[in-house]
Amino acid sequence: MGDQTEKRFYTYLQSQQTAQQYLNDCYKNINGINATFKSFENSQSFIHYLDHGVRFYENGKRMETLLQPMLFFYGMVHLLKGALLTVRPNYPESTAVLAHGVSSRKRKKKDYTFLNDEVKIQHHGLYPYFTHYLFAIKESPFEKIKMERLLSLIPEMTSLFKFNRQDKMAAIGRIGTTQIAFPGSILDGYHLTANAFIKRIKPYLPAIQRSEISESSITLDLDAPFKPAHNSPFFTASASSDIYFPMHRENFFPISEIMVHYLLLYNLSMLCRYESEWWGELLTAKPDADYPFINAFLNITCEKIPILVENLLLQKY
Repeated sequence: MGDQTEKRFYTYLQSQQTAQQYLNDCYKNINGINATFKSFENSQSFIHYLDHGVRFYENGKRMETLLQPMLFFYGMVHLLKGALLTVRPNYPESTAVLAHGVSSRKRKKKDYTFLNDEVKIQHHGLYPYFTHYLFAIKESPFEKIKMERLLSLIPEMTSLFKFNRQDKMAAIGRIGTTQIAFPGSILDGYHLTANAFIKRIKPYLPAIQRSEISESSITLDLDAPFKPAHNSPFFTASASSDIYFPMHRENFFPISEIMVHYLLLYNLSMLCRYESEWWGELLTAKPDADYPFINAFLNITCEKIPILVENLLLQKY
């Protein structure tokens, strides 16, 4: 997933000629748009969105943790704006879409912990806008959500939760496989029979040819290689291409992992800007479990999001 070809696509798009050609191809099938004119008009913005996004990440990786959430969040925002220009030639259509599209609690309580904190989805702003136009998700499956639940949807965080004696996700196969296998214990987390569970996940899979159910596993043979869609409850680890699935029903969300990282980074960037005492204490005293989870997430997101957004751009190439 993160091979050299993909890592070089941002570089390829960093010229007026290649950016315009790419946007022209994106705009050809959009009704009512003069693809040649609009691709020329948008090419400079497109180049700068991607360039600034990549540079925010590169600089963020060299910075101390104290500043990373802000740099990674705004790096992500720039990359998303670049991706949005490929499907919305007139972006931004209004100032309403420029807001973050999400809010966090204003004052942190005395016994505040990041894992128990939550963010609330707004009706307008960048978050609902990009989920709609990049992933065809017109309504968020949650109105507000806790940080722990968001973190548990990132495959690379699975081992950290396991060390904490929490089973959040199961690896069920690899990208391109025609057979996936779930642990039998997953039925306890969904309170479903095996057949009801299969029925629930069927819409997100290629056609199922055969299923084998035993006490220890549920194995499904598929009639085509499986690659999870962006609005699916399956998530993928970048380095290994392993596909993961949540072990519990409350974490079953047909969403893109890009949405998960956006919400986490938004909240962390707010903490780092406005909760100086709490953020400083976390980084120096490391008082509770928040620290290892935040630290691991920051290390994962700075590598993974540029790859995931680049994959989005490559799909249109």
